[in-house]
Amino acid sequence: MTATPTTTISTQSFRPRPPEAGPVERPRPVDPAEQHEIEQFLYFEAQLLDEARYSDWLDLLAEEVAYRMPSRGNRLHRDLTREAGGPGDLGHYDEDLATLRLRTARVQQTVAWSDNPPPRVVRAVTNVQATRPPDRGEDVFAVRSVVNAYRNRLADDTDHFTGFRADVLRRGPEGLLLAERTVYLADSVILAKNASLFL
Repeated sequence: MTATPTTTISTQSFRPRPPEAGPVERPRPVDPAEQHEIEQFLYFEAQLLDEARYSDWLDLLAEEVAYRMPSRGNRLHRDLTREAGGPGDLGHYDEDLATLRLRTARVQQTVAWSDNPPPRVVRAVTNVQATRPPDRGEDVFAVRSVVNAYRNRLADDTDHFTGFRADVLRRGPEGLLLAERTVYLADSVILAKNASLFL
């Protein structure tokens, strides 16, 4: 189960369409009620993270969750398929539920000086596109969204994190769950002092 695109992921590259190719294949969105449910799930998730309600956030994750943020490099057009790291490459995050529990426990410790005093973070989630992947059943959704996070700590320590996310959501007994997330930041180098926040 993977949400990681197998093609180039740059949003700024020039990619001509071969002359023999047909017209662009348009996404096949889910129905409006499902779209609304998915958007509200993502907005609620962002609220929980903004409020540092990490135990509540963990309840939204599937047992098999995979949470990744590969690093991105600066590549020429001919090398764009290697712009983002793949499985086995060094990235910013490559987490499962056990390590996410450890990370959330760590940031709540009084000796986690990167988060004490805690920062103020606001996440904006936009451009939500939801589809139903083929051969995955009626209760699995592939979701692409754009996320922008603003973080302020102390007096003038501010950071911006912007990128897009490739998620897989599945329906559990109590509602939607996040089964996979891959975050692609727009930055090739993170200039912040730390990347301890969740996107």
